[in-house]
Amino acid sequence: MSIEFRAVERIASVRRTTKETDIAVKLNLDGQGQCQVATGVPFLDHMLHQLASHGLIDLEIKATGDLEIDDHHTNEDVGITLGQALAQAVGDRRGIVRFGHFYAPLDEALVQVVLDFSGRPYLNYDLAIPTQRVGTYDTQLVREFFVAVVNHSQMTLHLRQIEGINSHHIIEATFKAFARALRMAIAIDPLRASQIPSSKGVL
Repeated sequence: MSIEFRAVERIASVRRTTKETDIAVKLNLDGQGQCQVATGVPFLDHMLHQLASHGLIDLEIKATGDLEIDDHHTNEDVGITLGQALAQAVGDRRGIVRFGHFYAPLDEALVQVVLDFSGRPYLNYDLAIPTQRVGTYDTQLVREFFVAVVNHSQMTLHLRQIEGINSHHIIEATFKAFARALRMAIAIDPLRASQIPSSKGVL
């Protein structure tokens, strides 16, 4: 019995330009975790480095936005563009494992992430971040980032905080767990590398 693996490059390049932001995202799902990001929002950059490193995704993001107002538009539009790039890179989702899950600890914090590249966007956000800011970053923007990623990648995503009292630890554990769950979900399943992972035959 021979198993046919896909040799398709799973890369994407997306640019989103509005009156508020200009975002360019390039990614390679089969990368080594290389990351070059400059969003103008330092804490978001730090989280995107976690996503690339732990997801083994090569990621380039260049963003300019109306940061003189606040970080909201840049944060959301980076999420939108990243979600679009993920959707473009997985294509029809043929051959992927589809589901992913991971628990990530960071000191006292513990976060569970479960996701499904289902074609149906849904976010269950169950994080209780105790402070309004980490550095200059508004912690309300964590939810907005994941809403944007979910809606534009068309994944089902459950984020659940099990433990944690430090805002930085909770958020970073979330991004690390998301990266690992994503890495699992986008991996090619050798038992059905040429098939759509759905009984419907389409995602």
